Amino acid sequence: MGRASAETGGAAIRRRRFFTWRRLLGAFFGLCLLAMGAFFVIYLLVPVPSANAEATLQSNVYKFSNGKILARTGKVNREIVGLEKIPDDVEKTFVAAENKTFYEDSGVDVKGTARGLVNTVTGQGKQGGSTITQQYVKNYYLNQDQTVTRKLKELVISLKVDQQISKDDILAGYLNTSYYGRNAYGIQAAAQAYYRVDAEKLTVEQGAYLASVLQAPSQYDWSAAGPTGRTKVQQRWNYVLNNMVEEGWLGASERAGMTFPVPKEPKAAPGMEGQRGYIVEAANKELVEQGGITEAELKAGGWNITLNIDEKRQKSLEKAVKRRLEDNLDRKGSKVDATVQAGATSVDPKTGGVVALYGGVGATEHWLSNATRRDYQPASTFKPVVFASALENEARTQDGRLIGLDTVYDGTSRRPVVGSDVPFNPQNDLGISYDNPTVRTGLARSINSVFAQMIVDVGPKTAKRTGLDLGVPDGKDFTESPAASLGTMNASTWDMAGVYATLDNHGKKVTPSIVKSAERQGRAFERTNSPVGDQVISRQTADTVTEGLTGVVDNGSGFEANTPAFDAAGKTGTSENNKSAWFAGYTPELTTVVALFGERPDGSGQVSLTGTAQAGRANGGGFPARIWADYTKAALGGGSDARFDLDVADTVDPGGPAVSESPSEEPTESESPSDEPTESQSPSDEPTESQSPSDEPSTSESPSDEPTESQSPSDEPSDDGEPGDGDQSGGSGGADDGATGGDGGADPLGPLRP
Repeated sequence: MGRASAETGGAAIRRRRFFTWRRLLGAFFGLCLLAMGAFFVIYLLVPVPSANAEATLQSNVYKFSNGKILARTGKVNREIVGLEKIPDDVEKTFVAAENKTFYEDSGVDVKGTARGLVNTVTGQGKQGGSTITQQYVKNYYLNQDQTVTRKLKELVISLKVDQQISKDDILAGYLNTSYYGRNAYGIQAAAQAYYRVDAEKLTVEQGAYLASVLQAPSQYDWSAAGPTGRTKVQQRWNYVLNNMVEEGWLGASERAGMTFPVPKEPKAAPGMEGQRGYIVEAANKELVEQGGITEAELKAGGWNITLNIDEKRQKSLEKAVKRRLEDNLDRKGSKVDATVQAGATSVDPKTGGVVALYGGVGATEHWLSNATRRDYQPASTFKPVVFASALENEARTQDGRLIGLDTVYDGTSRRPVVGSDVPFNPQNDLGISYDNPTVRTGLARSINSVFAQMIVDVGPKTAKRTGLDLGVPDGKDFTESPAASLGTMNASTWDMAGVYATLDNHGKKVTPSIVKSAERQGRAFERTNSPVGDQVISRQTADTVTEGLTGVVDNGSGFEANTPAFDAAGKTGTSENNKSAWFAGYTPELTTVVALFGERPDGSGQVSLTGTAQAGRANGGGFPARIWADYTKAALGGGSDARFDLDVADTVDPGGPAVSESPSEEPTESESPSDEPTESQSPSDEPTESQSPSDEPSTSESPSDEPTESQSPSDEPSDDGEPGDGDQSGGSGGADDGATGGDGGADPLGPLRP
């Protein structure tokens, strides 16, 4: 017993000797050194990685010209902004909320990290107390996993990042990578999501709310929070502002006057529905073609794109199409109405900016943009180009007379052109012939025989060169033949808006442009070519064409667009077999081209527009002219006092036959060589020259150019008046007004009203 007791006492003494304070302290320091050594090894072995894929994803933001957001694209709703675009006091709200010692610390919070490690190991939930640097590292370089390994990496990388990157860059990265709720990543997206403003316009109060909501985005979103959540976010908001006062970043008196800034209700981010998709598509195409930005760069996101699209004018265009066209169509009950596609492009002729665009019923229903598609003929809207070429090149008729507005031509329908190796004899609208019409009347009545002969007088090659200079696209269908006078090439409303804007701009080349500016992290969009270029035709040529086109609106085929609210010029166009109908018009301040296209519902081919809205032919002087007039009046704020300032060429040779061949009917000796007809027939759908330029022309008035044939101006020409297929090699065809009756007819839905 004694021996056992002695052995027990000896063991106790040995234990006491082994666990001395000195040995325990040494063991503790040894472990610390071991831990420090291990951490040093980890520090050396763990590099600062590349950014994770999610952190660099951004959306492209497209804005109206007034700065309001039109659309966002991309997987992640994020737009990275520099710290210089965030107010300094707003930056301080985040520092006050998350890390008051941010500007002095080494990037880590050892106690907070240790607490987080313990919580993670013991399964007690997420860590707390991370610095802004650590949260930035977690967002930008790592992920949101709650593991010991990830937390150790976060600690090491945070130390390195704090040494390698400035505090401002770390803060900017934190603000741009954090998730704020409402599908908003980064402060710019959050500012828009909660307050509908850009980050640079946030107030201190709003910044304090966004800094507060970061702690629990789903719980603290005011619109979704319950009473407890709202109380907590208000308490956190007060905490943030009080910290700012404590740090000297906010005056106490200013703080006392602040009230809680209730966020706006959530609103879905604008997508590609409606006209947005068409506009975004056009903008992306321009960025690639004019700015050298690759499609991959666009896809990467981060572009802040401001467009020339005017929000009010865009809405006005959409309303005009709805009121004048869509409300009159029965797309489900009528096979014809189901085929109708509308497109339009509106341009500021002084800047070239596309201020409004209509691509179709909606980009999610009909993705192909009717504003930019080039698979339809512009028809008679090309005739002014032929006249411009004649003026610019001082062309003469076959008998040597200089061509001008008052030059007389033979208006006989199906009259063979003279002086061409390629035979061509197009039919006029409804087969009607006119006695000695002037060029002015040829424009107003869209007389095919006048311009078929004129392009021969000018030379098809020369006319084509003028067309290309003005902006008509070059293509295999733009041939150098007499038939080109009737617009047999393909073009879009965008293209023709450029052509007519150039006329409107006194001959200075206008190339429509939808992008006003674009930037991405310091890189700016630099345009290859200016929207407004050189003088491509003389001012006198452009202005003389404009003078002629005012008659189209005043008392010609475009009279539906006539209104005393503004000064206007324009041209109608209806392609062969009524597959497309156009109105291209302009005022001194605005150029707009509207077109209808007949397209099979499955998009497999072109069909006739005849029967649209049970209204016979959908000619250029009908629906397109009405849409144009409604839109233009609204776009100009109800009207404009601006008038065309024109330098018109002197009147040239007002009398005599246009060519050596005699017209179909010779005028009597007492008949002046004017536009008067030889018969008394009065097509009911043609206005008179004496008709006042009001908003409501009467369809019963007689035109100044009476037909010489007895054919009734019905919706469809008779069998013997049907033209050919428009083959440019010659024949009687012509892809223009004469093919299905032209543009002169008044639409059954009535004239434009003020």
